[in-house]
Amino acid sequence: MAKTTEEDMNQLEKDIRQLKIEYEQYFGGGKKRPPTELEWRIDVTMKRYSDRGSQMNFAQRFRYSNLAQMYTKYREIFRKRMKQKEEGSVQRHFGAAAREIENLRKQKQGAESASDASQSFPFAISCQDPDHEKKKVEDLYAAFRHAKEQAGEDTGRLTLEAFQQFVRQKTGDLKKQQSAREVEFIVTVEGNHARLKARVKS
Repeated sequence: MAKTTEEDMNQLEKDIRQLKIEYEQYFGGGKKRPPTELEWRIDVTMKRYSDRGSQMNFAQRFRYSNLAQMYTKYREIFRKRMKQKEEGSVQRHFGAAAREIENLRKQKQGAESASDASQSFPFAISCQDPDHEKKKVEDLYAAFRHAKEQAGEDTGRLTLEAFQQFVRQKTGDLKKQQSAREVEFIVTVEGNHARLKARVKS
């Protein structure tokens, strides 16, 4: 059964984020080879939708454009770091000089992460009945997971099933307490922490 455009976009976003994780593992020494197969799969999907732009609606084209920009930015970072790795440019420095270079690199990465966060967040959705709005909850989950990754927090214990249960319960509680029809969930990155806030939508 052929995938819908929305399903392809969801998978594409997951693949791009996974590519970033696997490249970080590779550059950190946790993987022996770069994730070339995953990168090839992303390229194929990108090319397919680039060729059929006129067949997508406005929202789909907008989302594809954002994903393409994110992928291009990541690829440029990977290319530069791969070049450094191949040239061994970092290894040629020793002692205090090496530590200074490493500190500067970390500061730059921190600035890039802060920039990413400001561009992507806050992210908000409104729910009346999470059990019948699974796509919204999945998007909220993806945004919250991305926020935690950007903040450098552990996402190992964060599961979609537990997250859906939390959103369901929080929505029910707030609707009962304040006789509301709709609850708004907002994902933000504040300092080095991802935040998920819920409030009755006025």
